[in-house]
Amino acid sequence: MYKPQLTSLFKNLFLASVAVISFSCCSRGSVTDSVVDPPPTNPPATSYGNAHFWLTTADGSAKLQKQADLSFTNPTNSFQNVEVDAAQTYQHIDGFGYTLTGGSVEVINKMSAAKRDALLQDLFGKGENSIGISNIRLSIGASDLNSEVFSYDDMPAGETDVNLTNFSLSKDQALIDMLKKILLINPNIQFIAAPWSPPIWMKDNGSSIGGSLKPEYYGVYAQYFVKYINAMKAEGITIHGITPQNEPLHPGNNPSLYMSAEQQRDFIKNNLGPEFQRANISTKIIIYDHNCDNIAYATTILSDPAAAAFVDGSAFHLYAGNISALSTLHNSFPNKNIYFTEQYTPSNGDFGGDLMWHMKNVIIGSMRNWSKNAMEWNIANDANFSPHTPGGCTTCKGAITVNSNDTYDKNVAYYIIGQISKFVPYNAVRISSTQAGNISTVAFSTPDKIVLLVLNEGNNNENFNIKYKENTAPAILAAKSVATYVFNK
Repeated sequence: MYKPQLTSLFKNLFLASVAVISFSCCSRGSVTDSVVDPPPTNPPATSYGNAHFWLTTADGSAKLQKQADLSFTNPTNSFQNVEVDAAQTYQHIDGFGYTLTGGSVEVINKMSAAKRDALLQDLFGKGENSIGISNIRLSIGASDLNSEVFSYDDMPAGETDVNLTNFSLSKDQALIDMLKKILLINPNIQFIAAPWSPPIWMKDNGSSIGGSLKPEYYGVYAQYFVKYINAMKAEGITIHGITPQNEPLHPGNNPSLYMSAEQQRDFIKNNLGPEFQRANISTKIIIYDHNCDNIAYATTILSDPAAAAFVDGSAFHLYAGNISALSTLHNSFPNKNIYFTEQYTPSNGDFGGDLMWHMKNVIIGSMRNWSKNAMEWNIANDANFSPHTPGGCTTCKGAITVNSNDTYDKNVAYYIIGQISKFVPYNAVRISSTQAGNISTVAFSTPDKIVLLVLNEGNNNENFNIKYKENTAPAILAAKSVATYVFNK
């Protein structure tokens, strides 16, 4: 409630804000609607300046929609404060994005050249109608969201290739060509890559599903990583980080591999790390790449000084466990980085429910628990959630659905990432922001702006003040919605 001494200026601001929220909440649309035109902005700012404001609501009535600016008018009110302190800094940010699977490439390439280029600009560009993705995860060989299973050195049954003579990226040529297009749009994009399985001839079960890497092939497999990194570099693609295995404790996927913490520790310590050193490879080695319910895995590796010397940090997913596990590991090994590399949205998911959970956990949660990045799973698939390998994920919904009529729909994962990637570039710094009640926040400092992300997961509108450098801007955030506020430093 307002106190009697509020000025008429602030009363008018309050009424205007209510009108904006009412308009957003009452104008409903489908999950795949295009972003609507922004409403008129407020009158000219006071001397304290404005905060620009983009909104996404759980009911889909606003999707990354520009709202009327907020003004730093320093009112007197009883609202709770969200205090932003740029002097208190945390981790530098690598970025936000998705995995560009072979299946994503396949469906995007079915579009006409003009529509494909427009989609890539939408995803990776920096313009008003783009979300500025800055992180891409790649599979080394096939993931389960490829049309077929393959590695870069497949051999006939019973044959091996210990000299890696037949190593070739040819089955990923379409992916490589698309990455070159993406790099023209954003040359600073960061790449993390992970294998789902080594070549079958290196495994103890002779299958693309499960099994373990035979110890006698540890050295050859380390050279396989070096060949991959150098071959991609020759194509103009720098791999900034790798994990030795995607989801090493999930051997039931196709393809997949079981790799215990002890096996990964020994592989890094005795083979992968030294091979990178010999080959002068600067690509980061990032361990684990699995769920938050098991920090013992990373602890086993990081507690071994010889292995830890080669390790940059640890990567996590959140299909089990709690996002706070990232801080637990960070507190034990504060000199090692944390990454968040995958979370999917299901084919039967609810837009609003997925928006709230992922914003709270994957975006705000990972950032407040020291992650340098946050990534959703697949960029794109078709209306049948294809392609995928036999036994691969049949319910993984891409950020984009590519339709058969040369159009595409933006799904909830597009907005989960877009709400932050559009505003927080590579090498931004997380800074302090307070939280209260149903409001969750995270804030960043960019070269010239402050970016504040605020989630209201409650059932009622929330009134609060954005407080920065002793200046305050009153805000009203609709129930079940997320907002990004951008203002000058």
